[in-house]
Amino acid sequence: MPRPLRLLVMLPALNEAATIGAVLARVPRRLDGIGEVLLLVVDDGSTDDTAALALAAGAAVIRHGHNLGVGVALQTGLAEALRLGVDLAVNIDSDGQFAPEDIARLIVPVVEGAADFVTASRFLDPSLLPDMPRVKILGNWGMARIVSLLVGRRFADVSCGFRCYGREAMLRLVLLGKFTYTQESFLALSQKGLRLHEMPMRVRGEREFGKSRIANNLWKYAWRTLGILFGFVRDYSPGLLFNNLTLLLALASAGFGGFFFWHRWSTGAFTPHIWAGFVGAYLFGLALLVFGLGQIALMVARLRSVQEQQLYLARRYLPRLGEPSAGPHDD
Repeated sequence: MPRPLRLLVMLPALNEAATIGAVLARVPRRLDGIGEVLLLVVDDGSTDDTAALALAAGAAVIRHGHNLGVGVALQTGLAEALRLGVDLAVNIDSDGQFAPEDIARLIVPVVEGAADFVTASRFLDPSLLPDMPRVKILGNWGMARIVSLLVGRRFADVSCGFRCYGREAMLRLVLLGKFTYTQESFLALSQKGLRLHEMPMRVRGEREFGKSRIANNLWKYAWRTLGILFGFVRDYSPGLLFNNLTLLLALASAGFGGFFFWHRWSTGAFTPHIWAGFVGAYLFGLALLVFGLGQIALMVARLRSVQEQQLYLARRYLPRLGEPSAGPHDD
């Protein structure tokens, strides 16, 4: 008989004393297919009573000495989930924008083995569109389009912070971003071939108390998020960046060089367009340089792939907390 599944509900929190207790109280303790529900609050440098209220509500608390960013808070939560050996982990914001009761729906595809990762989607069903500023809706749409282009599959919402990770997703996921984790998670899990699922869900469009610490400045949010996307392409798919740039430079070099030689052939003189020859030669040399850098980047990416595979195996076969050491055929 298979053992009951264990679920960890983790809440990153920064000065959420106004809502943390109510959110934790609403987390379902009995769920179909789940034998045990654990609560974890990752206090990311709060200066209010967030940690004390979380402990009073029955949650375990991990505290960062100072604010490190929601991306680091999620990494801390996932590391604890692996240490505890849970089968699923749900990440939900502690500000009350998401209904904890919806955890029962969110985990179903993972519990049934139909998905490795499930995210609530605010925009997949137009009838569930949240009440939020139009500029934020457009920003989310644009980010979803970029991520969809990079992974080769259409997603409607890649920025929602209400998600369920199956054990395979937790084992495979390697995140580096400190500012946020939402888009990077999609890229990393898609790159590893895991099954990603969007679930339409009604959520609150704006916080009830305070302002968003992630998207309070949309220009800053867009800039830092695009930096994360660029870093992912550079680290995991450098050929997409360097090969296209090499091709662009080579075409530009051919254009200037062709014009230079055409002018020499048609007039018999180098002047007054000798500059085109120098520009073409410069761009050709730059194309060779970028191509060489791309080959180095590809070798580094291969090394990273091997290291992440080693990390996956180390995580997979480490004994779960409270269980005997697992053999190579145990899951």
